[in-house]
Parts: sequence; structure tokens; C-alpha cells
Amino acid sequence: MNEEYAHKDTETLEIEPLLMAADLDQGPDGIDIAMLSNYGDTDETRVLLTPEACGLLTSSGMKVAMEKGTGIDVSFTDEAYADYGVKIVEREEALKASVVLSFTPLRAADIRKMSRGASLLCTMASGLIDGDSIKALLEMEITMGCLDNMYSHNDFPVFADIIDEINGRAAIMYAQEHLSFLGGGKGVLLASVAGINPCEVLIIGDGTDVYSAADAALKSGAQVTIVNNDVSMLAEARKACGPNIQTIMIHPRVLYNKVKTADVILLGTTTHPFEFPKNLSAVMKDTAYVLDFKESHPSVSVPRTVAMAISNALVNFLDEMRLKDSFDCMVSTNEGVRQGIVTYRGKLVDKLVGSYTGLPSADLSVMLAGRN
Repeated sequence: MNEEYAHKDTETLEIEPLLMAADLDQGPDGIDIAMLSNYGDTDETRVLLTPEACGLLTSSGMKVAMEKGTGIDVSFTDEAYADYGVKIVEREEALKASVVLSFTPLRAADIRKMSRGASLLCTMASGLIDGDSIKALLEMEITMGCLDNMYSHNDFPVFADIIDEINGRAAIMYAQEHLSFLGGGKGVLLASVAGINPCEVLIIGDGTDVYSAADAALKSGAQVTIVNNDVSMLAEARKACGPNIQTIMIHPRVLYNKVKTADVILLGTTTHPFEFPKNLSAVMKDTAYVLDFKESHPSVSVPRTVAMAISNALVNFLDEMRLKDSFDCMVSTNEGVRQGIVTYRGKLVDKLVGSYTGLPSADLSVMLAGRN
């Protein structure tokens, strides 16, 4: 009898694609969600949802669509998504959804094809939004939210930290490949072996990407130093990476000596503004690998990992949206979500975006208070 019940429990927990597709036909209309593929003239490969994640959404009654071919870069076929109840459509139809999902911000031409008053969820991970796109968002009264600028109920930047952690760990993967013959290097291993010193990894800055890169480099056996211009953040680095990490304050001579011997140099964002001195490039090793996190996004090389990690958080996010009936209600009731809103019902509400586009911005809190 116990074995029989155990078998039944296992069947209940399994996700069965065909069953969920049947349930969708019989269930309520739900929220209309569509995921777009990346622009073909960019290097972007990352997407927001896996087929299994879509299955969790369709099983809860949501109608989910996807532009055909979206999953190619993450090695998921259209059939894999369709098996979980996802409708495969052309881009024009996907753009008409109530909630459009895109890893990167959309261009103006695509925004103008969206339904007036719809919502757009994307990330700012790979760059800022241009002025033409902002004007199109305002013209179409689109509410746009950047996931990596949003915070959870416990004030945690879930989406940003996921992307930053993968960027940091993938950066060390890039570095090792560069040092090896495969990447055109001299055939050097980051780690030490008996009788040989390990490679030296120098990381400037702080934050999840920096700490994740440092942790990955330490675990690979490299000698790792984090440099910053804030002692308190260097203390945080030791907490995050352990006692084997070396931490030093930015000082011209110390930095010169470290750059001179480093095999890998990763540039992040420091607490106080800092620009890497150009004259130090002359003392770098010819074989040194240099990566700037502000200009490069190593996670584009592991898009399947990104999709799986982001999906875990996004399913919960979208389920909360379902429970609150709309993204608009979610914005009204969730302060963490409001922090990621760029445009709201035809108004620009992000002051930073307003400052670099030269467009006037409104206060979202005041707008919501006026509605209430």
C-alpha cells in the first residue's frame, strides 16, 4: 500500500507536457504572455524561459506564446516548447501579446507593433535604451519593466544577481580558454601543479560579478587579488570569497606591480569612480587576458544556464502577476517591482533614462497615489 501511494505522489509531481496542453484548452483564458527571439544582427543569445518553465505557467492557466526559433541558442526546439502548451507564432503575433518578454530592450519599430497599453519585460543587462525606443514606448503607452533593476519582497536583486553571477563565473572560463592553446594562448593552466606557481588573477571592483569570478578563479587554483578604493567593500569581498582571497586598496605603485605580473585582469565597478590608467597597458604581459564587465557579458556563451536560472525566478514572478490579475496591479502593490519600471502608461518614470535621453520624467509613486 505504501509503495502504491509513493508511486501516486511521484506521478503528481511530474510535469507531463501533453497533459498540460490538454488542461490549457479547458482552463480559463489567463494572462497572455509571449516570448521573443533575439535580434539576428546582435551577439545576444540569452532568453528568459525554458520549456519546463513555460509548462509551469500553462498548467496554471496562462496562455503562453513564443516567436518561432527563439530557443535555438539555448538548444531547445520549438517542438520542446509546444509540448508544454506554448503556441509557436510569428514575431508580429507575439508582439501583440498583453505581456511581451524579451531579454533585451526592443527597438522602436517593434514597439510600435505592440498592442497599445501592453507591458514589456526585459533586462538592461546588455545596454541602455535609445531615445527613439523610449519615444515609441510613450507613444504606444507601454509599461516597460527591467527585471534586473527590480527587487524581491526581501529587497534582493534576484534577476541582476543571477546574471552577474553567471557573468563572473563564465569570465574565468573565458580566461582559461584564452590562456590555453584552444584560445591561441601559450598553453597555460590557471591552477598550479607541483613545482609551478599558479596564474595570477587581478580583479578590480566589487559586486556579485566580481565576487563570483574571484570564487571561480580560487576554486580553479589561481592566485586571486581583488582591488578596490573602499576598505569596507574589501571586507565584504573577504566575507564572500574566504580567507584565501588577497584584498588591497587602489594605490598607484601597488596597482602597477599587480598589473605587471597578472595573467588575467578583470575590470568591474568600484565603489568610488575609478578609470583604469591607460599607461598601465604598456606594462601588461603580452599574453594577459583582459575583460571589462561593463563592456562584455560572458554569460552570452552559456545561454542555456542563464535561461534555466532566470526561469526559476521568473516563474514565481509571473505567478504573482497571475494572482494579482495583471502586471499593472503588480506595479501598484510591489515596491520592488516599481524600482524597475522605465515607462508607465505613456509616461517616462526612470530619472536616469530621462537624464541621458533628455526627456522629462514623472514620479511613479505620485502617479500611483493620484490613481488611488
